[in-house]
This record gives sequence, structure tokens and C-alpha cells, in this order.
Amino acid sequence: MAGRVAAFLKGAWSREPVVTVACGIGALAVLFPLISPYTKYAGPMNMAVPYNYPVPLRDDGNMPEVPSHPCDPQGPTLDWMKKL
Repeated sequence: MAGRVAAFLKGAWSREPVVTVACGIGALAVLFPLISPYTKYAGPMNMAVPYNYPVPLRDDGNMPEVPSHPCDPQGPTLDWMKKL
């Protein structure tokens, strides 16, 4: 099987080197995010940042269910990043 792939790549390189290089770069572009170490941290960071930022409300003292600040600990935080 490896011999057939090597023969195909050798023939493709001898006929169309530009297309072969372009296909190789495209394959690396598809595979690189899967092996990148940044992918490991992208998910937790995206979960910790809110998608919709809250609109500030003027607190008149009668809103106990509204947090005093949008960053009050309610959901995921970035404390794990401080421990790295």
C-alpha cells in the first residue's frame, strides 16, 4: 500500500509539482488544527467569554436577582488559566 502511494506521489510530482505542493499545503491546513496545542485551550476560553454582553441596568435597590457586576462568579471562569 505504501509503495502505491509513493509511486502516485512520485508521478504526480514529476507531472504537476505546483498542484502537488498545493494539495500538500491544503492537507496540512486541514490537519494542523487537529494536532495544534492551541485547540486544547480554545474550548474553555470560548466557554468563559460571554457571547452576548449584558446591558448595564440602573440599580434602584429593588432588583435582588440582578448581579451587581457582569463578572460576578456565575458561570465558567478563567481560574484554570491562572494556575498554568
